[in-house]
Amino acid sequence: MNDKVHFRMCAGCRKVMHKNALLRVCRTKDGVFCDKTNKMGGRGAYICSEACLKKAEKGKQLSRILKTAVPNEVLSELHEEFLKHGTGE
Repeated sequence: MNDKVHFRMCAGCRKVMHKNALLRVCRTKDGVFCDKTNKMGGRGAYICSEACLKKAEKGKQLSRILKTAVPNEVLSELHEEFLKHGTGE
């Protein structure tokens, strides 16, 4: 039984939250993806809201954390996910 509580830091606001409350972006050998399951392998970055996504885009935190450029298609998908789940601000 795994009783660990997993916390991650938002790339935009730098707040530490439970990882299930965050949306994950991951970089694998195949590219950069929006990880809706939070279970994909690879290097990951976490975002808590659309406002934080905009802040992370402006400051290039996602690219820095993932150590690669984040395609516009992935950023658009992230914006859509936040709007779908009502976490846009």
